[in-house]
Amino acid sequence: MSHSRRVFLGRAATMAAAAALVPGVVEAVSSAPKKKRVYAIPAKGVVLFQGDSITDAGREKSRELPNNGSSLGGGYAFLAATALLDHFAALEPVVYNRGISGNKVYQLAARWQKDCLELKPDVLSILIGINDYWHMRNGQYDGTLEKYEADYRALLDQTRQALPGVRLVVCEPFALPGTTAVDESWVEPVGGYREVALKLSREFGAVWVPFQRFFDEAILHAPASWWSADGVHPSLAGSHLMAAAWLRTVFGI
Repeated sequence: MSHSRRVFLGRAATMAAAAALVPGVVEAVSSAPKKKRVYAIPAKGVVLFQGDSITDAGREKSRELPNNGSSLGGGYAFLAATALLDHFAALEPVVYNRGISGNKVYQLAARWQKDCLELKPDVLSILIGINDYWHMRNGQYDGTLEKYEADYRALLDQTRQALPGVRLVVCEPFALPGTTAVDESWVEPVGGYREVALKLSREFGAVWVPFQRFFDEAILHAPASWWSADGVHPSLAGSHLMAAAWLRTVFGI
């Protein structure tokens, strides 16, 4: 058997296993009834995914096209986009991924005009925070939880002022102990970043996607390493879980 065929079959097996488990995990955690939409997409509405490497997921950055497999990357944003483009095909939605690996909140802010405001999203989904902690932890960033909160609040306030009708989605930063990069010492400090993100989601009237809760439920059924090798970047199964959780929470699908 060729190497490429083995890789394909391995990925197919991973997706099949995840597909069997993920709906039950999402059902157990989700407070949003299926088919009850929190947000609706207008005709030709723009959906924008923003964040760090978890959102980036290896996307190409030379063209950054909407509704394009290469430009959407290989993670949860791509998987969620495929479902949106199918489910809302009659509305012809426009989906962008502008996540950039390594970003912290202040780096989002530095590119916000080009990578968010000029795109005029109808639905804006943000997942940011793990690097604000991780890079501080390993000495690469002189940040604090207070700076994370202040920077994030300023970013959301800027967005609300520039795009008063935008529908905001704030996603929960997460970390899975028992993996190659994350151990139990992460739990309490990352919890602080999660609490700030939740507070800001409420302050700005955003939909809250509790990714940590979905992963906590998922690791009751398969080890943390199945969902993320390093505890931060999701595996294929982890990306599938994230996409399913996001779709259910935001659009009820």
